[in-house]
Amino acid sequence: MPRKLTREEAHAFLDSKPGWIMLSTIGPDGYPHTVPLGYFRLGDEIVMGVRSETRKVKNIQANPKVSLLLESGSTRKDIRGLMIQGMATLHALPEETLNYAREGARRRGVPESELPTEPRENVVYIRVVPHRF
Repeated sequence: MPRKLTREEAHAFLDSKPGWIMLSTIGPDGYPHTVPLGYFRLGDEIVMGVRSETRKVKNIQANPKVSLLLESGSTRKDIRGLMIQGMATLHALPEETLNYAREGARRRGVPESELPTEPRENVVYIRVVPHRF
């Protein structure tokens, strides 16, 4: 049986950025809609930037309950995974999207002098507050 990660282990795994995080939302037909996204962590919360007119945004507007999955490894012996269930909120105001874009760039190692100075058009940030790790 898989071992449950502590909050600190979950944070360390998220921060190690082993790959894309998989976001699952529920579509209007009741089926899960799962897509890979880039992400970063703010405290316990996970933040992802997306285009504003996508299916995942519409799904979150209708039902903010989401699931995230992050995994790494290539064999049964070294596979690791983390599932997060939580509530998603959408952030589309220009000052919010610019702040999130700057924070995401910082976490990727972009120098302060090269951080974005203007918000990108048609971008929304999804912020997930975990209910369960």
